[in-house]
Amino acid sequence: MMITKVSPNEAGQRFDKYLKKLLKDAPDSFIYKMLRKKNIVLNGKKADGKEKLCLDDEIRFFLADETFEKFGGRSAMNTIDTTHDIRAYQKLGALHILYEDDNILIVDKPSGVLSQKSKPEDISVNEWLTGYLLSQHKITVDSLATFRPSVCNRLDRNTSGMVVCGKTLAGSQYLSRIIKDKTLEKYYYCLAAGELTADERVSGYLYKDPSQNKVTIYHKETDIPDSIREDSVYIDTAFQSIRTANHITLLEVQIFTGKTHQIRAHLSSLGYPIIGDSKYGDAAVNQMYRKKGVRCQLLHAHKLIFPKTTEPIFSKTSGRVVECPPPAIFEELML
Repeated sequence: MMITKVSPNEAGQRFDKYLKKLLKDAPDSFIYKMLRKKNIVLNGKKADGKEKLCLDDEIRFFLADETFEKFGGRSAMNTIDTTHDIRAYQKLGALHILYEDDNILIVDKPSGVLSQKSKPEDISVNEWLTGYLLSQHKITVDSLATFRPSVCNRLDRNTSGMVVCGKTLAGSQYLSRIIKDKTLEKYYYCLAAGELTADERVSGYLYKDPSQNKVTIYHKETDIPDSIREDSVYIDTAFQSIRTANHITLLEVQIFTGKTHQIRAHLSSLGYPIIGDSKYGDAAVNQMYRKKGVRCQLLHAHKLIFPKTTEPIFSKTSGRVVECPPPAIFEELML
């Protein structure tokens, strides 16, 4: 017999989903049979798998060691490879943590660093997160068999600023929900070429060409070619002029629809490309500022406002404002 308790990382998920992660090589029929025969019990009672797991729930497995290992149980726990996670933590070092509680972590991602890897060999904040939590003994290698902490929003490689991460399943589910329903307010700073003094909220339509990973903005629906109309999506962007100097403008941008390259492409389509943006920017402008040390687009996720909530486990973030100052070059170019 094996006894295990539900950790904070695992609480909040359905019992059968937990078992399918733990016994990853077992067919569903085996798992439900073991539940029916009480060879797997929850808190000493028969379970059907639909139960929602709570912290410190006790799970007992009346299975032979060989059976447990055959279906990826204990042997899977013992062979989880965290080498890549530890390497990411060591390589990226002590990233600046802006906020952390039992369920959520917000980190300042430098430009040039991936939020999530696109190739197996990539180093990203996602792996750094697991490496950091392991190094601080906030998770165990065994717990990774049923839940992996993860980044819940994605910034472009060359965009700096706040990345929100779920340390636990409950944290990941909450962050995913408030990002999807747009109750998590997201604000960005950028330096745009040109002097812009008006505050505006503009809408349009965005079409992404996946072959080039590039988007095109259409200001009116009637402008969209028929051939791509079905694949074009509505976008909504607001920007406020904070300061102008040296023919550039510091803008605060809020997005109400988080689409690929939305801020970069939308501002460029309005005639105010972001300085340093090699894909949507002005080549001549970029060349001029490259001589002044600009190596990437000057776009920075600088503020998050969390929605108010009555959920006890998220009381610490209810209505909370988290801010992250932009890189020093933002100020240097405005002098």
